[in-house]
Amino acid sequence: MRLVIVGGGGFRVPLVYRALSTGRYAGLIDSVVLHDIDLPRLRAIEAVLAAMPLEGPPLTLSTELKDALPGADVVFAATRVGGTAGRVIDERIALDLGLLGQETTGAGGLSYALRSIPYMLELAAMMQKHCPDAWLINFTNPAGMVTQALQSVLGRKVIGICDSPIGLVRRAAQAAGAPLSSGSLRGVDYLGLNHLGWLRGLEYDGVDRLPGLLASPERLAGFEEGRLFGPDFLRTLGAVPNEYLFYYYRRAEAIDSIRAAEQTRGESIAEAQGRSYPELQGPEAFQRWEAARLEREEGYLAEARSAPDGNQEDRDEADLAGGGYEEVALAAMTALLTGERTELILNVPNGGSIAALPHDAVIEVPSSVDASGAQPLPVQSPPTLHQLGLMAQLKAVETAVVRAVLEGDRDQALLAFALHPLVADEQLARQLLKGYEAAFPALSTLWR
Repeated sequence: MRLVIVGGGGFRVPLVYRALSTGRYAGLIDSVVLHDIDLPRLRAIEAVLAAMPLEGPPLTLSTELKDALPGADVVFAATRVGGTAGRVIDERIALDLGLLGQETTGAGGLSYALRSIPYMLELAAMMQKHCPDAWLINFTNPAGMVTQALQSVLGRKVIGICDSPIGLVRRAAQAAGAPLSSGSLRGVDYLGLNHLGWLRGLEYDGVDRLPGLLASPERLAGFEEGRLFGPDFLRTLGAVPNEYLFYYYRRAEAIDSIRAAEQTRGESIAEAQGRSYPELQGPEAFQRWEAARLEREEGYLAEARSAPDGNQEDRDEADLAGGGYEEVALAAMTALLTGERTELILNVPNGGSIAALPHDAVIEVPSSVDASGAQPLPVQSPPTLHQLGLMAQLKAVETAVVRAVLEGDRDQALLAFALHPLVADEQLARQLLKGYEAAFPALSTLWR
């Protein structure tokens, strides 16, 4: 079996390769191909993998998709069109207009999608030509929008991955005393879109343990999302939101925190990568990568963990635990290749699971995966009016973005910015789109 990783010079690639080198995934893959257009980054990651204490599958590097894809059984795609410099622009243009400046949420996420989707459609077309039977497991953000667009080419052969929901579920389950069974999400009531979801139930031994968790400030204080939103709000909400909902429920606080920081998250990562990648060489490459990775994880969603006095709450081991994106991706890949059924929270077509949303709308819910693909599990209860309203509003935005790219329709792109609840202003939408078009000239070439 051959795995091709598109975006193979990415910083988290060693997590996948390490998981393929030991434990339950060892021996599943016969060869790994790393593809990236940035050869120095590819060489740096190659040095990290060579310095690992474990021996993994044979490795090939490629800077050309036409050379990387033939023979692939599974393709992982984790690309960043425009690089970290593009991320900084996404953040800053929104911030300069007084809006949230964030990678995947709000205006910056829409700009990112308008760059990501065209490239990913090209990748999908190349897969149809060079490896038509391969599965695409998509990490490229914004994962929900990208996965939705890719259905137009790959149909059910594409699955979207995000590690945020399962991380939340595992942390909350531990705090609630409701341990999860391996490969099963029985009793887990989670529902939403990518970076917009809620944990609404945790049944264990026939009893929903979530109400007890929500009633206990002490137990809520034991995991990140519990501290992030606070016991009073969570008790009133009756659910534990995905961490990205911080940007909706505490928008002003998030914007103030980002503005008060010396750097945006994108600027911080760009600086860290500028230091770390040149150091990833020789026998110490793996140790240097590991140290840089831990530093990077510590800064994740830092604006949500900044106190009013400017101090930042540290993330403990429980916060950093939860499986990681490589665990979710490899579990999905194993089920697809071997037929061994498993249950994961994935980005998949709705298919009627949420009656009020279109059948082809990509949602993020517990799903069953086997050799035939991924199917959403039955939703345990309908969404509340609040949940449905926010999902419908965001799905309208996502649909407009996908239409903008597929149809070359600038008006749909403008509509997406205007309808997004973190923009919600037609004049601001016009300024945003003009700003992003000026910063990324390739955007204007999309429009017919």
